[in-house]
Amino acid sequence: MGFAHSAAEARVSRDNRVVDVSPRLGRWIIANFPAGTSAQVLRQLADLPPVTTGGQDAERILAAMVLDTKGSFEAFRQRLELAAVDWRDLLVGGGLGDEDWPRRLDAVLGPAHR
Repeated sequence: MGFAHSAAEARVSRDNRVVDVSPRLGRWIIANFPAGTSAQVLRQLADLPPVTTGGQDAERILAAMVLDTKGSFEAFRQRLELAAVDWRDLLVGGGLGDEDWPRRLDAVLGPAHR
C-alpha cells in the first residue's frame, strides 16, 4: 500500500522510541479528510511534541484528535490546541476517555493487527 511511504508515516517520539501512526489510523485519515488536507493532518501529527501523548497509548491520543472531526481541518486544529492544554480533555472530547476505548477504535478503524 502506498501510504506506508507517504506523509502517513507520522511519528511521535516517546521515551526515546518512535511510534508510527498506525496503518489503520492512517487509512482512516486518508479516507475521511480531503486529499490535500489528509497530508497536512499527517504532517501535523508528525510534528507533535512527545509530551502530547501524556504517557498514554499513542494511537488512542492521535485517534482522539481526528475521529470526531468529520474530516474538518478546523476541527482537527482545535483538537491540536486542546491536546497542548490537556490530553485528558482531548480523550473525553474525542470519545476515547472511557475504558472501552480499544473496542471503539476497533469498531471505527477495524481490528488492530498486533
